[in-house]
Amino acid sequence: MEINKNKTGLTFGFLISFVHLCWSILVALGIAEVWLNFVFSMHMIDMQTTVMPFNLAKAIGLIIITFIVGYILGWLVAFVWNKCLKG
Repeated sequence: MEINKNKTGLTFGFLISFVHLCWSILVALGIAEVWLNFVFSMHMIDMQTTVMPFNLAKAIGLIIITFIVGYILGWLVAFVWNKCLKG
């Protein structure tokens, strides 16, 4: 059975852009840096990081770009999957 390239692209795109929407919300709420430091510490990484102030235009751009990249990756995964099934 073939995988629908468009649906797979949309699924990947929405998934990846949703993760970045959540990140943007964390930044807007002012808790992203705390979360980032926690994640780094769980990986035993000690790194100085500073999360910049929230910028709506950058957040929207991030979400749009990650949706596009996710769509392309999902489309390519379905394309390759479908080619492998025919072979």
